[in-house]
Amino acid sequence: MTARALLIAGCVLAATPAAAQMATAERLQGTGWWPTKQTPRQDHVGPGACVACHRQATTQPSTSMALTGQRAGDSEILRAATSLTFRAAAHSYSITRSGGQSVYAVTNGEESRSAPLAWAFGAGKVGQSFLFVRDGRIHEARVSYYDTVRALDFTPNRALTAPRNLDEAMSRPVDESETRRCFGCHTTASASPAGGVDFAGLIPGVTCEACHGPGRAHVTAIGAGRLKEGRAAIVNPKALDAADSVDFCGSCHATFWDVKLAGERGVAALRSQPHRLQSSRCWSQGDARLTCVACHDPHKPLVRESGAYDEKCLGCHAAAGPTPSASHPARSCKVGTSNCSSCHMPKYEVPDMHFKFTDHLIRVVAPGG
Repeated sequence: MTARALLIAGCVLAATPAAAQMATAERLQGTGWWPTKQTPRQDHVGPGACVACHRQATTQPSTSMALTGQRAGDSEILRAATSLTFRAAAHSYSITRSGGQSVYAVTNGEESRSAPLAWAFGAGKVGQSFLFVRDGRIHEARVSYYDTVRALDFTPNRALTAPRNLDEAMSRPVDESETRRCFGCHTTASASPAGGVDFAGLIPGVTCEACHGPGRAHVTAIGAGRLKEGRAAIVNPKALDAADSVDFCGSCHATFWDVKLAGERGVAALRSQPHRLQSSRCWSQGDARLTCVACHDPHKPLVRESGAYDEKCLGCHAAAGPTPSASHPARSCKVGTSNCSSCHMPKYEVPDMHFKFTDHLIRVVAPGG
């Protein structure tokens, strides 16, 4: 965040209640744990150590969060595809599986460039983007895989109609600051002692300690029978109030103020579920029944059936007929009490991602809106 943006954030946040939503940059300045806070690998024990005591740790590895950052050799998409191709104007792109590696290449018919892929970001439900290393620096491949079309296309917001040279057509160099942010949200315990990314030691994907904080002190204390000390050494996000809880998830999914300060609008803002939720009329001052984790269990795969969320909506909205009450302050729906989210949280196509995203701005949608 720029100095000017931080100044604006400071002025705005100083005038808001302590429990109001905040920018992630402000949250990270606190002394306690917050997702994406840079912590060294030696403070972490890895998800395997959590399984002995916590049943949630047995289902969490199957979630999209756990699979959102993988070494290229572990990507099922790359392992299943012997050859993926894409052509744009004068350039042809390919990802070929050979000798246990996925090799990314681009050619203009006269010359070519290639590199083995190192990382795959994204679980694959929507798609997967790829990174490789050249001259000691991370590069983002110009093309990504999209599940709905089962093919390659330009990486979101990275299409070039007339690249200046073959290197530019092939990839985008990622600077150190952006690399830290990317790996901070797609992997766990990524910080190196030097302040960069510990590519060798990090834990792929968003695992237990990405949200609960480094666990070594917790595991050591619990193992020694110091239960009170052990519980105090780990974070339980369930204890957060509503505004903090949504901002907690917004560390990677973008909070209300992250989006505002970045000046994002349209599709870029729509894809930020915390921002859209906190912009809803339903949100008001925040309610524990309307946080991200009230509807989505981060330890289990995402439920995609609209009707599965009806009980969550009816937890606030009065059933058809009765007037609002203290426990159900929201009005009843005039249309029905099933598949609420399909009407009030419509899906919108993001063209360069070949996918329809659910808009978390809960509202009565005008026809054609």
